[in-house]
This record gives sequence, C-alpha cells and structure tokens, in this order.
Amino acid sequence: MSTKILVVDSCATDRMVIKNMLDGYEVQLAGDGDEALAIIETVPDIDLMILDLNMPNLDGFKVLSFLKAVNEHGRLLTIILTNYGELEDEINGLQLGNVDYVRKPINMESLKAKIVVHVELLKMQQRLEDKLMESEVALDTVFREAPIGISISQSNEPYATDKCDIVSINPAYEQITGRTKEEINEIGWAKITHPEDLEEDLSYFQKLRAGEIKSYSIEKRMIRPDGSVIWVYVVVARLPMSRQDKYGYIILLQNITTRKEIERAL
Repeated sequence: MSTKILVVDSCATDRMVIKNMLDGYEVQLAGDGDEALAIIETVPDIDLMILDLNMPNLDGFKVLSFLKAVNEHGRLLTIILTNYGELEDEINGLQLGNVDYVRKPINMESLKAKIVVHVELLKMQQRLEDKLMESEVALDTVFREAPIGISISQSNEPYATDKCDIVSINPAYEQITGRTKEEINEIGWAKITHPEDLEEDLSYFQKLRAGEIKSYSIEKRMIRPDGSVIWVYVVVARLPMSRQDKYGYIILLQNITTRKEIERAL
C-alpha cells in the first residue's frame, strides 16, 4: 500500500514543488489548516503530514493542538515548516507532537531524505507493534535490507551501564557507524556522538524518556572507530514493549555527510 502524505502550505508554488518531488507517494494538498483537517477526516490513514506553521485562518499550531487532543490521529507523523530564527516555534511544535522540522527556504533534498527516514520508521513500527508480518523470518529480511540504519533498544542508555541493551541493529547501521551491536552496548551512544552535539541530543532524549515527546530527530556528528567524523540524520522514537507497559526505542540513522559538505561549500 502506498504511503499517504498530506502537504499543508499556504504557498501554492511550494505545495506543487513538494508534490512533484514526492513521486511514488500518494499526495494530498491543502492551503490552510481548515482544509488539512477536512482531508484528515475524510481520507483514511494519512501517514505523514508536511505542515507550514504560518498560515491564514487556522494556523499550523492550531492544527497540531487539535490532532493532539484527538487520540485516533495519534499515529500521524508531522514535519513542520518554519522560517530561520523560529527556534521557539520548533520547540513548541515538538511539544505538540510533531516529529521533525524543515526550515524555509526549503532544501528539497533535505526534506526528501527526512521523508524517506520517517516512512521507514512508520513501516518498522507497524510491523513491530502490530505484528503484521507473517513470520519472524520475513521481518528479519525487511530489517536487514532496509536502506537506512536501524537499531532497536530496550533501554538506549546514553552511557554504558548494565542496563544498556540493544536488541538488534541492521547491517546499514553497522556500516554507517563502523561499530557492532556489542561495541555500542559496551561504550554507549553518547561516547560516539561528537562532544559539540551531545548536549542537544541528551536534552531531547531526556524529554523522550520522560514521556514529554514521542520522538525526536536531529542532525549530529558521530565519531567512527578510526577517529573520522561523519554527519548523520537521526530519528529516535519510543516503542511500546509487549509486557508490563514498558517502552523501548527504535533509532533510525542516515549518513548525510555528502550533503553537509555540499552545503558548507555553497
């Protein structure tokens, strides 16, 4: 089944540019918050919404507030569009349940890369939580062949402890980080995060662990075993465990070093 994406932006040009970029997805368009909510109510199973915050009539914040209050839309992921300098808006958006943000003017390659990661997150969460795969073998095949790095953890502690317990990582995750599951368990993910990016990562993780947010995403640097530094785009989401109302975590990782080098050159 095709992934359904709703693009909500008051600028008709931006809407069409984003739609043309999303070839292979089922795309719906809305010019403001009222249109967006009407589509969400009439089109079943919208998977991902790209939402401009600054719109006439019903703005993006009001849309997020409404969706947060309606439990039946709890699985709808949202990428918000903000202008540079609107850090407070981005934080408020995260608290209302969105999973990511992209700043205007929109870098289409960056937006597309983030959409790919979040679509993979949706697929893996559905298969793991609802057990829709016919067998463990089929699930393992999808997990191993995913084009992005995936890690599933029961605790995901930042630093190595006796509670640190990564259940599984796929080959793409090992290739990106240059490390095995055993190595990451031994040292913890904080040790392989660049020191200049660690404070932001830890701040988001504490909010996630406290249940204040359901997921977060950041661009950060990671240190490989040979000392080289790479840029990665990371999405971390809570994952309900099957017993005792406990939560684990699913981590998705994409190498964006080449894009960062191009941006720096420009």
